[in-house]
Amino acid sequence: MTNATVIAAPDYKDPRHAYQRPRDAATLILIDRSKRKPKVLMGRRHAGHKFMPGVFVFPGGRVDPADREMVAAGMLDPVVETRLMARTQRPTLQRARAMALAAVRETYEETGLMLGSRDYGAPEAPADGPWAAFAEHGVFPVLETLHYVARAITPPGRSRRFDTRFFAADVEDVAHRTDPNIGPDSELVELVWVDLDKAASLEAPWITHVILADVKARIDAGFSPFLPVPFYHELHGKRLREEIA
Repeated sequence: MTNATVIAAPDYKDPRHAYQRPRDAATLILIDRSKRKPKVLMGRRHAGHKFMPGVFVFPGGRVDPADREMVAAGMLDPVVETRLMARTQRPTLQRARAMALAAVRETYEETGLMLGSRDYGAPEAPADGPWAAFAEHGVFPVLETLHYVARAITPPGRSRRFDTRFFAADVEDVAHRTDPNIGPDSELVELVWVDLDKAASLEAPWITHVILADVKARIDAGFSPFLPVPFYHELHGKRLREEIA
């Protein structure tokens, strides 16, 4: 870790919430770079949610047990693998892999987009739940195309806390599309492709805007997998931005 910087951030702490251990979570930022201005896919959360109601976010959610069991084609890039395990208690390759697969699964559940490949045939004996749909459509989730672009831990004093790893992938890596799970009875009520400049004006959590700026800077710098990964967390009451190099 290098270059720890104290940053200004909104204070949403509520003393009514006891300390909670952050849960592993993952998010996938799909990027369309087919035009001059890159676009990212974002969804608006249902206004009835207790956690982050009505705001735009990237597809994502908690790591499920099935994500540790699901088969995948290829391996994580060694740089991604190493960085996912940095500054993590009880790091294992299985845990790092599960985080990446959680991002792929959550993206499918919320947007209908399956990231992967048809070149390997259908996965045999897929894990339970949404992963069965990948086998049904002959899509093998692929890990080596995922970029690890950021990490953020929800500060204490929130109703829910997550240790979220942000991945990014090109929309060309989508192997199959189904109808998105959006609407008044779903977690997301709207999906939009928005260029990075306009995304800054969306109603979104503070950390989402920060990550958007990081992704834009990463693209402008050539989107190399060797660029450092920003890590946002709180220590002794101070919000910090560090870099995983």
